[in-house]
Amino acid sequence: MRHLLKNWTDSLLDRLGVESAAHEMWESWVALGLVVGFTVLADCLLRWTIVPVVRKVVEHTRMKWDDMLFSTRVLRCGCHLVSAVLIAVVLPVVFEEKHAVREAVLRLLNVYVIVSVFRFVSALIYASFQIVAASPAWQNKPIKGLRQTAQGFALLVCAILAVSVLVGKSPTILLTSLGASAAVLMLIFRDSILGFVSSIQLSANDMVKVGDWISVPKFDADGAVEEVSLTTVKIRNWDNTIVTLPPYQLVSDSFVNWHAMQLSGGRRIELSLLVDMTTVRFCTPGMLERFRKIRLLGDYVDRTEQEYARLNGAAGIGAGDSPVDGLRQTNLAVFRAYMMRYLQEKTSARHDMKLTVRMLPPTDTGVPIQLYFYTTSIYFVDYVQVELAVFEHMLCVLPEFGLRVFQSPSGDDIRAWTAALRSASGASGATPATGAGSAGASAGGEVPPEESVTASASERAE
Repeated sequence: MRHLLKNWTDSLLDRLGVESAAHEMWESWVALGLVVGFTVLADCLLRWTIVPVVRKVVEHTRMKWDDMLFSTRVLRCGCHLVSAVLIAVVLPVVFEEKHAVREAVLRLLNVYVIVSVFRFVSALIYASFQIVAASPAWQNKPIKGLRQTAQGFALLVCAILAVSVLVGKSPTILLTSLGASAAVLMLIFRDSILGFVSSIQLSANDMVKVGDWISVPKFDADGAVEEVSLTTVKIRNWDNTIVTLPPYQLVSDSFVNWHAMQLSGGRRIELSLLVDMTTVRFCTPGMLERFRKIRLLGDYVDRTEQEYARLNGAAGIGAGDSPVDGLRQTNLAVFRAYMMRYLQEKTSARHDMKLTVRMLPPTDTGVPIQLYFYTTSIYFVDYVQVELAVFEHMLCVLPEFGLRVFQSPSGDDIRAWTAALRSASGASGATPATGAGSAGASAGGEVPPEESVTASASERAE
């Protein structure tokens, strides 16, 4: 082959008009150019012929995994690898054993072969993980970090081999020197190492997947997971802002994953209403008669009255005795029973999950009545509509049971009190008084002390 290349180079140099004496100096470089040109041509022919043919074959198969395994990227990297092997076989023939640049060219050639092998292996890793991600068992799993780890390991091996070839030393010696600087390397690649370990933990424990709704209050993150890579977890909040955080934060700190709630088909609603404790009382016969006309309460009132009458009769307590001596229904208990029936029959509450109307410990602002149930509307808009509808209905029906909502006084309350005080003061001022006092007041004289206090208080209030 060397003789054939020598004949080609001599013919080319003769056509270019180079003297025969200078052939020996130029023939190696011309032969190198011919080999490189032939390799580039072979690479182009392979990419223009092999790649389209293989792609057409795999696209007509029933299997889907071969479309990813024999993707355009893998096939092109394979063509580059073939070209690199071809030039590695032919190029050593160009230079003689004692040529001055032979060693440098061969080292560069070996580095090119190593890089071509790395690109091909990296493309295979990418295609393999795509095939795995398409399988139902691994769908939406955070395997991107594992793929990046595998590609990073391949890149590390490639870099070590390339450097060892360039410096002419064994890779073992290079690895030994790297071991001495392991602390520095761990500091540099701290996030990558932690991300690799965290990605394995997230995948193995099924803690988070792409598409999950998670909340990380520490980082103001509340939205859907879009990407889990080796170094970052990308979360799109509900206001369309993007939050990125390292994967090890999800392992070391706590976060809420709402995916289990979405799978269960029930989302919890907790509504509390503060009831004025001064409005809680025993039900009178008139109140019970009015409650019986409510469709959701008719059977409850009658059944409860019968049960209480039986228990009171067994204890020797008659209907005419004091209410504190026996069992009596209260308006708050009837209201709780009504809201329980309302949740069961008039809303989308799930009956197979917890559903209750309970009273929380009383506070100085009233007694809290809490509705605790799960609705089938798990998505935000529908969930809010159910929550608002239940709360508004509870507010509207509360006065029907003789109860009142407790709230702090507002400006309207203060103005109403001031108007009431003025009316009371006016009524007291219209009572008969002495002639001098009446004349003085009607003539614009001195205002009585109580009216002055009332007027100044009303002015401050206003």
